[in-house]
Amino acid sequence: LELGYGQGLSLAIHAAACEGEFWGTDFMPAHAANARELLDASGAQAQVFDQSFEEFAARTDLPQFDIICLHGIWAWVSDANRAVIIDLLRRKLAYGGMVYVSYNCAPGYTPVAPLRQLLNLHAEFAGAADTGVAGRIDAALDFAGAVADSGAAFFGENPFVGAHLEKIRDYSRDYLAHEYFGGNWELMHFAQVCKLLGEAKLDFAASARLYDHVDALDIAPEGRRFLAGVAHPVLRESVRDYLVNRRFRSDIFVKGARRLSPSQQTDLLMAQRFMLMTAPQDIGMTIDAAAGPYSLPAAICQPLIAMLATDDFAPKTLEQLSAHADLAAVPLAELVEALLLLNGAGHVHSAQDADTINRVEARCRKLNAFILDRARYGDAIGCLASPVTGAGVRLARHEQTFLAVRALGHAAPPSWAQFVWRHEGDHASQFRQTGTLSPASARRMAELLAQAEDFAARRLPILQALRIA
Repeated sequence: LELGYGQGLSLAIHAAACEGEFWGTDFMPAHAANARELLDASGAQAQVFDQSFEEFAARTDLPQFDIICLHGIWAWVSDANRAVIIDLLRRKLAYGGMVYVSYNCAPGYTPVAPLRQLLNLHAEFAGAADTGVAGRIDAALDFAGAVADSGAAFFGENPFVGAHLEKIRDYSRDYLAHEYFGGNWELMHFAQVCKLLGEAKLDFAASARLYDHVDALDIAPEGRRFLAGVAHPVLRESVRDYLVNRRFRSDIFVKGARRLSPSQQTDLLMAQRFMLMTAPQDIGMTIDAAAGPYSLPAAICQPLIAMLATDDFAPKTLEQLSAHADLAAVPLAELVEALLLLNGAGHVHSAQDADTINRVEARCRKLNAFILDRARYGDAIGCLASPVTGAGVRLARHEQTFLAVRALGHAAPPSWAQFVWRHEGDHASQFRQTGTLSPASARRMAELLAQAEDFAARRLPILQALRIA
């Protein structure tokens, strides 16, 4: 179940790429219509509604859900709606079920609260109604900037806020309307969220952000030493939020959490399959982390990457990876940490079992064909569904275009580039009239050809392994 699914893309991709029954509700009818269109394209088993949380929670046909997702809505709903959500989690989350919840949090986001208040005050008291929502947002941003430029002590003592104000000027006005101009905004500490979800019998299990499981990425040595002495998980996470000045959390809570024994954990890890998502030559050995540049353990990561690239990037279990000659002596904990780092960086992803992949592949292909077709009308969606990972894979617009052209029977990169070139702008008509290419047309052809050849060499083999191409 996804509460507040927005345009429904995540819901539709996961319903197509994973087994199971999917539900969701979002108050906006246009969102429901878009989600329904995407779901119908794949034929996935899903129920979507445009009901409020209160209306949805009152339904008598709701099953017991194994997973309930709340992405970004927790901080944006009223206290009454949060109470409805907590009651729904208590009644309709199955024993052993998981909740994913992401939210803006204190302490890191605390300085933004006064900025949001200032923006809303201007929109309410000085915004011109005839300029529309975007116009009122632009005016509020300009006004806040003028306040900052007037020597306001608040901005002087909180330089992050001024930098944040400049950053959000480039965000879409639809996003800003939701994020900064909505009626409700409750900034909470992690411990407050734990207490509220505890009313639904939920226990904190882990951060959903993989990088959070490698303290060296975000925390200086003296902070890591201090954190090692904090035993209680809620207190530890709270202290960690202060150490990294956390602004946004993504957490997993469980109803009826039980700890695995070390041997159970090892068996499950060894059976887990992984696959490479990035061409080996494009994977650097440094990560830009909060505590500064972080060097990946090259002696472990490079053999891992080489092994994952074999057999045309087919998924490998951790047991297979650990058998590599250069990895056999590496402790399991270090191998798992390396995979966490590569996964967190987007270079590696967990993979589903072969039987599941075969059962969901047809749905993914139908959904991807629909998304690629919609792109012809300028309605581009930045992800396609992979039956291998059970998730979405980001593709740039030109990459989606080359895939669509390839599906039409154009086999080689030069023909992809020529097809795109002929169907954009006036390049082809100019060539027919003059028999020569203008400098601009020639440059565009060269650019498309370079993109097509690069796509064929670096991205296509992985997309084929992901069963997207």
